[in-house]
Amino acid sequence: MAIFDISNIIGEICGYPISYIELLATLSGLVSVYYASRASILTWPTGTLNAVFLFVLFYQVQLYADMFLQIYFFIVTLYGWYYWNRKKDNKDITILSKNGRLLTIAIVIGTTIITGYLFSHIHEYRPQYFKIPAAYPYADSFIMVASITATTLLAQKKLENWYLWLMVNIASIAVYYAKSVYFLSLEYVVFFGLASYGLYNWHKKLRHG
Repeated sequence: MAIFDISNIIGEICGYPISYIELLATLSGLVSVYYASRASILTWPTGTLNAVFLFVLFYQVQLYADMFLQIYFFIVTLYGWYYWNRKKDNKDITILSKNGRLLTIAIVIGTTIITGYLFSHIHEYRPQYFKIPAAYPYADSFIMVASITATTLLAQKKLENWYLWLMVNIASIAVYYAKSVYFLSLEYVVFFGLASYGLYNWHKKLRHG
């Protein structure tokens, strides 16, 4: 549909032309992260919409790792919705063990290297689908891998998800700015603030049971 084309501009914000798809992705993402910082179950239905909008957007700007990431997000939002619906209170917020944290770090680093290599060659493996080489494949892969891990931890109400989101937000700000998706880059500045608030709020809920 034409409305989802990145060239379909709804208007300008401070001289920056913003498309319908970028606006929809930005607004749904902000609402979803806000609800997550509040430990509200509404983060999941809004997150489902965000995954759909971002899938369309990232394909058009050749951020293929981020595009595939949205498929995972769509699935895990359903899992998170189910999991949180079963646990109505905040007492199930927990932290990873020391070994759990080390394993998480190892998985993120190792998988980023592997997927970064794969996405740097995806235009050679599947030229019929990806005619333009991936942009920033290793940085984009880190965003994908760390986001997958953080979302899994979020669905399980693990406190450490917010530390990963802080790192994802920093990387996303840089990559999206470099790709001239400025409004989305600005959104991740806001996400950084929301992740900081989420970390603080979840710490408080964990302390007070």
